Order: sequence, then C-alpha cells, then structure tokens
Amino acid sequence: MSVPPHLRLPPTDRVLSSRTGWTRAHWEATADRMLDALVPYATPGFAQYRLPGRGSWSGVVSDGLEGFARSFLLAAFRTAGAGGAVDPALTERYAAGLAAGTDPGGKEAWPALTDCSQQMVEAAAIAVALHESRPWIWDRLDAGVQERVVAWFSGFVGARTWDNNWRLFQVVSEEFLASVGAPHSRQDIESSLDRIEDWYRGDGWYTDGDGRNFDYYNGWALHLYPLLWSRIARDDGGRTAAYRERLGRFLEDYPYFFGADGAPVHQGRSLAYRFAALAPVWAGALADCTPLAPGLTRRLASGTLRHFVEHGVPDERGLLTLGWYDTFLPATQPYSGPASPYWASKAFLGLLLPADHPVWTERELPLPVEESDTYRALPAPGWLLHGTRHDGIVRLLNHGSDHQPPQAEGADPADGAEDAHYARLAYSTATAPETAPHAVARAVDNHLALLSPSGTPSRRTRIHPLRCEGRIAASWYAARLPGDERRYRVETTSVLHGPWEIRVHRVEAPEGASVREGGHAVAHGESPAALTGPGWALARTADGLSSAVIALHGWGDGTDEGTAEVARDVQANAFGPRSAIPYLRLDRHPGGRTTHVSLVALSRDRIHPGALRDVVSVRAGAGNGTVSLAFLDGTVIEV
Repeated sequence: MSVPPHLRLPPTDRVLSSRTGWTRAHWEATADRMLDALVPYATPGFAQYRLPGRGSWSGVVSDGLEGFARSFLLAAFRTAGAGGAVDPALTERYAAGLAAGTDPGGKEAWPALTDCSQQMVEAAAIAVALHESRPWIWDRLDAGVQERVVAWFSGFVGARTWDNNWRLFQVVSEEFLASVGAPHSRQDIESSLDRIEDWYRGDGWYTDGDGRNFDYYNGWALHLYPLLWSRIARDDGGRTAAYRERLGRFLEDYPYFFGADGAPVHQGRSLAYRFAALAPVWAGALADCTPLAPGLTRRLASGTLRHFVEHGVPDERGLLTLGWYDTFLPATQPYSGPASPYWASKAFLGLLLPADHPVWTERELPLPVEESDTYRALPAPGWLLHGTRHDGIVRLLNHGSDHQPPQAEGADPADGAEDAHYARLAYSTATAPETAPHAVARAVDNHLALLSPSGTPSRRTRIHPLRCEGRIAASWYAARLPGDERRYRVETTSVLHGPWEIRVHRVEAPEGASVREGGHAVAHGESPAALTGPGWALARTADGLSSAVIALHGWGDGTDEGTAEVARDVQANAFGPRSAIPYLRLDRHPGGRTTHVSLVALSRDRIHPGALRDVVSVRAGAGNGTVSLAFLDGTVIEV
C-alpha cells in the first residue's frame, strides 16, 4: 500500500529506524489524524462522538460516551507528551465535552454510573486521561464543572462491577477521586486489587476472571491498569513492585507474539482494538521495568502500528472500524459499538515518554523472528509460540485458553459454548479463524472434530491442558455428538520441528462417526488456489501464503489415505473475503480408540506436500500408547 499523506514526512534517520522507518513524528502524525477525523461526528457540546457503524447493545448514548472517553485517552497522551504544545482546539474540545457530559440536565448528559454498566469502562479511560493531562485540562476547568465530574464519578463508590478486568476500572476511577480530594472508598480499591491476585497464574500471566481466559486482556488491561493506578496513587501500599516485576516477566516472552511484518497473533476477543496490544510494551518502558532494549521496544511498537496503517487502518476517513483491517463484524462481540476500537488509544502511551528518552533515540533492534526461528513454551496459558525467520510468520498453538468458566465439581467436561477465537488448535500472525456464524457451525479450521452421520461436528469447548514444555504441548477435550449422551476423549499433542507442526491425536469415537482435521484458514481478495493429492490438501493465496495438512498415520485403512479436500468460504474471515481451509477426513470410524498423525504447515514459501510426507516417519506403539516420530535429521520424539 502507498504511504498515507499524513505520514509523508521528511526522510527519517535510516540508521535510527532502519527497520520500520518510523520515528516519534510518525506516531504524533497518526494520533493527530485520528483525533481530527472524529470532529465531524461530535455532538454540539463535544460530550459524545457518534460514529458510523453498528451500535452496541448498550445504546446510542453509551456508544457516544465511548467515543468521547476512548479518544480522550489518545488526546491526553498526545497533549501530555507534547507538554501541552498542541492545537488549543484539542484541549478545548475535551474540556467542553466534560462540561456538557456531566450536566445532568443537558442534552448530551452521560448515563449515570450504575452497577456493571458500560459507562464504567469509559469512566476509567476518562480518569486516566484527566490524570495524565491534568495541568492542561482538569486544572483549568471551573469549579462547578469539576464538582459535576466528581459527582458523576461518585457513582462508582460502593458499586458492583463484573468480576474480571472491570474491577480495575473501579480502581483507577476511585483513585482519581482520591487524588482530587473527593470522597471515595479505599475498600473498593483494595478489594479489587486483592481480587486480581486470584487470577495471577505466574510467568507474567493473568487469566481475565476465573477460568482459563488468556488473551490480550492480560497486557492491555490486567497489567496496564494497575500501573496506571500507581501513577495516580499517592500511596501504593507496596503493590507497584509486584506489578512491575510481573510485567517485566511477561515482556520477556511478548516480542515472540509478533511477526516480522509487525502483525500480532490473531487470537482472543476484542480484536478490533488492534494495536492496543502495544500497551504493555510502552507501559514497561514508562514504569522502567521492561527487559526489552529501547531499540526493540520502538521496533516492536512502530512495526505494529505501521503494519495496520499500511493495511488501511485507520480508514480513508481517518476512522477505526469494527474489524481487523477492514470492517468485519463476525470478529467483534455484541458489546462492541462503533467507537469501541478506540481502546487502540492505549497504543500511544509511549508518547508520555519524553522525546529524548532512549526508546525514541536509540537504534531499532530486530524482533526475535527476524533473527532466527523461534520456539517458546508458555505453560501458564498452555501455548507454544513458533516463529519462522524465512517468512516472518508466528504461530500460536493453543492447548490451554478456552474462555470457559471454571469447571464445577461433577460438571460435564465438555460444557460451555464454543468461541472460535479461543477454541482452535492454532492461530497465527498471517491468518484468522473462520468466525462468520455459518463457518463457526462447520468448525473446519484448526480443529480435530468427530462428525455425526449428519455431518454435525463435535466442539472443542473446554480445553483440559496436559503438557506444555520445550517444543511439545498437549491437551484434550470431551467430544459430544447429537443424540449421544456419551463423551468421547479427543487428545492432541503438538510437536514442533523446524517450520512444521506435527499433531498426534488419540481419538475415542463411536462406530460409524467420521474424523476430520483442518489446517489454517487462508484468506485473500481473490479466491485461494486449492490443490489435493494422496493424503494431502493445500490452499494458497494469490500473494503466496500456503496452508497444508498432510496425513502421516491413521487416516486410511491401508488401501487408501482417507479424504483430503479444501473447504472454501466467503465473508467468513477477518483477513479477506474469500477463504480456504485444507482438511483431512476419515469416514466410518471403527469405534473405540484410534491414533491419527498429521503434519500441518503454514508458510509463505512454496510447500510440496508429497515431499513433506518424507520429513518424518511415524511408528505407533503396539499397546504401550506411544507414538514415535523419527525426523530426517535424526531427531526422534516419543509422544
């Protein structure tokens, strides 16, 4: 894509930013463009920004408040980072909006803060923005407006929030009240900070509430808000040291989530926030707790923001839409309104660092995937990260995050609803799961399913982790089929070797069921090519991204190798309107327990599926339950 006009700046110092070409000036120009683009959608008093797009379940007024609050966060970072040297109209707009939004008799009044209301989320953004921009906005508000702002925030005191990252919205909002000498509840703050301790799983990982809810909320909420709170609090009670240590540990692994092109792994909910995934990177530098060199911090952050800009984000109007690159509603949630994507403002936290800070002045350093092939086991979420230097793709193998509530004693091991953003075996920086309702119903991509005679697939809902270390991870799920009260254990072990993933499946199934396994879904504007052969299937996009699955063992009866096909779809994938998934299928399972082994490949190199079958020889143990994988380089792995 061509460089957007607002980024056609004088040539940058290519020694300083030799990998991205971006400097602080690019960040400021992007922030200015995003803020200016919102003005036409402001209500007369600037208390709401009513953007075009599908509304959320909270209603148009709440959505308008969301537009104000989330963009105010961006305006605050831009203003504070420039020491107030911004267009005065910017601060005037948000000061006016505060006055109009907190006027209970006005036409633009914000909804009151009530238990578990969406405005709690937005209040936290406003609280952080007011604190960070205090000399230029809060301190200049007249006393009456300040009193109304305090009165609006006071709805948080003693209120109930959802028992997840929402706890932290109350923490920062009431701490802001404390910072301006207003009534607040220290018990509310302390009890919520105590509650997030229950969700810490070690190695820098929190689950978002009870259960195994691992995703980007770990970085853009559960690490971020405690450190933003500590910037407001006069007395942190000694908590900040733990928050800094945990974020530092998390950031040791975090660069491994990003491809060489700057794309983050596409996994989890609220992905319309996009480059908000950079918030913990900047927070680590801001709190002086990052293990990342300054040049790596900027390379990671600038590379990701540039990636989205070059893919049309924000769009030609300067707006962030509900989607990943373009608008794509199946990748969103019902709580997402047209201004929800502006949580991406958190990515601009780095502007709070002065222009002479090392993150802005030191030379960029390469990402891990730019230096070598990478393998990273993350036992807390149950993930393996796998990057390949030759094509810059990072893949996430998922054996632990399922977005399910905790399993009650005696409960069905398969209970809960499937969420394609968590249920798949693998995700990547170059692909997205199929998330349109009709595609979720088929559940082909990155899933080992039992199929009923009518073709209904089993669902990988609750994931039961077994192992995650080195280059191996394993888990199982309980498969259900319509009309059958039994539960069938489907166990999968992923083994990484070179650029490939080998999947070993131990499958329990009723006689007559089918077994199907899909690879990564690839998507593009043009229809991907589909190729099949004996025991393999491949889909390739017009720009050379290939996805393949190759049968290695257990997909036939000795006279054939089962079915290998490519499933196509339209408007099902966030990466493009036409998508395709290679898959294997074994019809008429004999009943009982069987073993199936496959090789899964995702690459920008040309893949030769027939030749890849020679990469590894498989020997299934007779009675001892092991599978031996012998690779051409002499490596032997027993599963």
